[in-house]
Amino acid sequence: MLEGWFLWFILFWVVTMVVLLAIGGFFMFRKFLKRLPKEDGKSELDWQDYYINQTLHLWTEERKSLLNELVSPVPDLFRDVAKAKIAGKIGELALEDNATEITLDHVIKGYILATPKRDHQFLKKRLKEKNIDYSRYHTLFQ
Repeated sequence: MLEGWFLWFILFWVVTMVVLLAIGGFFMFRKFLKRLPKEDGKSELDWQDYYINQTLHLWTEERKSLLNELVSPVPDLFRDVAKAKIAGKIGELALEDNATEITLDHVIKGYILATPKRDHQFLKKRLKEKNIDYSRYHTLFQ
């Protein structure tokens, strides 16, 4: 029979494993839902890849470095995913505008639309540091 500290160790380990499996399952399920095709036959991630591939030649080194700077606070493990999501939204905006180059306007709008509201304070702070006026994006921050 299990007694004493060993019993508590086993119970702690069982609870820890269940919690870790639940967290992992949650993130895997979210990724699965993003891969499911929508009415048009493409998933969210398919469209994201499409926009990135269609606008890859429109990116300048300056805009790439700005995007890298904006995703720098994201932990390394999730940085590529966040960068791809933001770049996909920027590409979508550029294609809608029939742009010949990714502009600062596309980067700022894409970042605002692709990120949760809690990240907008970081964007405002970074734009202030770079002396970029973001007042015209006030409606997007709402």
